[in-house]
Amino acid sequence: MNDNKEKNTVSEKLTKSEYVKRLITLFTTFFKIGAFTFGGGYAMIPLIQRETVEKHKWITEEDILDIIAIAESTPGPIAINSATFVGYKTAGFFGAMLATLGVVLPSFCIILLISYVLREFREIKAVQYAFEGIRAGVLALLIKALVSMYKKCPKSPAAYIVMGASFILTAFLNVNFIFVIIGCALFGLITSAMAAKKEGNK
Repeated sequence: MNDNKEKNTVSEKLTKSEYVKRLITLFTTFFKIGAFTFGGGYAMIPLIQRETVEKHKWITEEDILDIIAIAESTPGPIAINSATFVGYKTAGFFGAMLATLGVVLPSFCIILLISYVLREFREIKAVQYAFEGIRAGVLALLIKALVSMYKKCPKSPAAYIVMGASFILTAFLNVNFIFVIIGCALFGLITSAMAAKKEGNK
């Protein structure tokens, strides 16, 4: 009974074998993302988008934008939050659990291993050079994510005002990003309410 209720939370009705296969695929997909992405959550965004939207077609482009916006607005790393939201939307509670476990497990194992040899590991020249290259690659991934999200985001004078103001407040004025997010949410609510009211008066 609970299994059937769990499966009804996803967008498609799956048989038991299909549901189990979906769970395994979610785990392996996010394990791969967690294992082969360097640079933190933002560098994972293009990979999450490619795997979940383009390859598996679990969610839409609009969904990934909403998920990233929610993940950024809630406590915790953006990659973990995104994995949890994608997993839940795709396969309910167990999908969220396995997607989250998949994206966390590689980092946990690697950090646990490195913690034993951190001092010696950090002094190795080859490792230092490798991470210099990785940092450059991470920058490219971040730019790709920025361009991709910009193409899909709604474009209006209000959106450009929010984008510009948020950038200035965080990059130059060092305003806490929590206040920026709250301000953006309030701005969106006010402008949406005004637009709805204007539409209703016509």
